[in-house]
Amino acid sequence: MATLDLLLLLEELDRRRREHLLQHYQPYARQRAFHDAGGRYRERLFMAGNQLGKTYAGAAEMAMHLTGEYPDWWQGRRFDRPVRAMCGSESAELTKKGVQRLLLGPPEDKARHGTGYIPKAAIVKVASKPGVPDAVSSIVVKHASGGQSVLQLNSYDQGRSKWQADTVDVVWLDEEPPHDIYMEAITRTNATGGLVYLTFTPLLGMSSTVMRFYPTPFNDDCVVINMTIDDVDHYSAEERARIIASYPVHERNARTRGTPTMGRGRVFPVAEESLLCTPFRLPPHWPRICGIDFGWDHPFAAVWLAWDRDSDTVYVYDCYAERETTPLVHAAAIKPRGSWIPVAWPHDGLNHEKGTGETLADQYRRQGLPLLRERATFADGSNSVEAGCLEMLEMMQTGRFKVFSHLEDWLFEFRLYHRDEQGRIVKRNDDRLSATRYAWMMRRKAITKPRPQLPAGGQPLVGDAYSGY
Repeated sequence: MATLDLLLLLEELDRRRREHLLQHYQPYARQRAFHDAGGRYRERLFMAGNQLGKTYAGAAEMAMHLTGEYPDWWQGRRFDRPVRAMCGSESAELTKKGVQRLLLGPPEDKARHGTGYIPKAAIVKVASKPGVPDAVSSIVVKHASGGQSVLQLNSYDQGRSKWQADTVDVVWLDEEPPHDIYMEAITRTNATGGLVYLTFTPLLGMSSTVMRFYPTPFNDDCVVINMTIDDVDHYSAEERARIIASYPVHERNARTRGTPTMGRGRVFPVAEESLLCTPFRLPPHWPRICGIDFGWDHPFAAVWLAWDRDSDTVYVYDCYAERETTPLVHAAAIKPRGSWIPVAWPHDGLNHEKGTGETLADQYRRQGLPLLRERATFADGSNSVEAGCLEMLEMMQTGRFKVFSHLEDWLFEFRLYHRDEQGRIVKRNDDRLSATRYAWMMRRKAITKPRPQLPAGGQPLVGDAYSGY
């Protein structure tokens, strides 16, 4: 083959590849899990770190629904007819640079429309957006069934009214939307039972939009798929380490692992890896204490600490939480973990029941729990939340606060515990951490397991032998 013919062939192959990008989309495992979930859930959140491929996944899926061209591996929702769809981001400029670029190609070069995920041959019409150079307001796309799909491109800063379009089949929101716009997206798809999916890094913390999916889905139609920097292979191990180290500690989880960042920052800005230790049998000479946080609509929680006095290291070795459950049930869960372990409790244990006048603390004492005589305070009688958190933070930073690695529920709260924009600690999803703080404040009351008194003859009763575990 002549050199010129070879060059022409290579150019043609490159043109076809650029104009059929969708055919070459090969998702990572977490991207595919996100797509697959569309076959079972109407609302999906793809919560991922920065620069990991979440927007690429969103654009590829939108192109599939618009064209009806689905790959062989596809297990998500399929449309065998043309669809009406909407998508957008925070502003018209960001929509142009993100969503539009990935769907069509470079915004500033109309000749290259068709080099995004919507194949060039499928593009019927592109309408410009007035007042925003190179931005588009809608795209008409050929569907494999023979009809035409229509995609409208909006932005959040246009306000809710701009999203009050006719009924649509698919809505894609790239970057986190205000709650009212998200609810409008749900409303626009109610009649069709259509799809709403979001792709973003959760830099706004535990917003109302995030909390619709995480940590507990709002309903059976909601699901969150998380993708971390460890789920992609376009970074080497060295590049991953460099990227992670480049972010402030309190932003690392959000920007590299796709878990929500917290207001002005986490209350405990330390890497959780520095806290974790493999569970082990606790030496019997380490005193122990339990802390509880009362709750009904939010969980009642209990956390157990062991204190290595020699190194002044505290270990969180067990925890328990349950909501809308009585003292009888909580006591039954706590006593088997050590009925001799003293229990620290907060000031609301002094609240009296209207009917009997009995305090909440006395209700638990009546169930056989060894609550301490007084509510949890420091030795000087103070009980500042800030002081408790700062002391615990100092222990964490100096390697003297450890957590058994299997306590995922405790670690979940640890990751979310944060301050708002005014610097105040946010009292939400903190039940286990509050119980931990009460036990920490009262660790001076921690004890080792009492040795049983021996009966006459000096032999322990059967089943009453001393054990430090």
